Amino acid sequence: QVPLEESGGGSVQTGGSLRLSCAAPGRAFSISDIGWFRQAPGKEREFVAVAAVSGGNTYYADSVRSRFTISRANAENTVYLQMNSLNPDDTAIYFCYADPVLGAGPRSWGQGTRVTVSS
Repeated sequence: QVPLEESGGGSVQTGGSLRLSCAAPGRAFSISDIGWFRQAPGKEREFVAVAAVSGGNTYYADSVRSRFTISRANAENTVYLQMNSLNPDDTAIYFCYADPVLGAGPRSWGQGTRVTVSS
């Protein structure tokens, strides 16, 4: 497990934006796919988005595609999740994660950051 520093949550109104960040130690960052899951009360944890370590590939849940953008800032060892056009269904605790590729280690999780979107 590697320590992940997650931040950027907050409270916004419908239609607002937030940017989440997830920073990892350099070595872990360079070998890990990094993304987010989220979990709302009474619901299962669901995949949100991930930025692959290689190839510049990104993947999104259908529920956030076209509204969220995930990107890697390699010089900062940080992945950002830009969330636009937020709605109350996006309210959840967001957990970033890092998946080392090629069997380099287990999945690591951030501490979670709360996102609240009000009507």
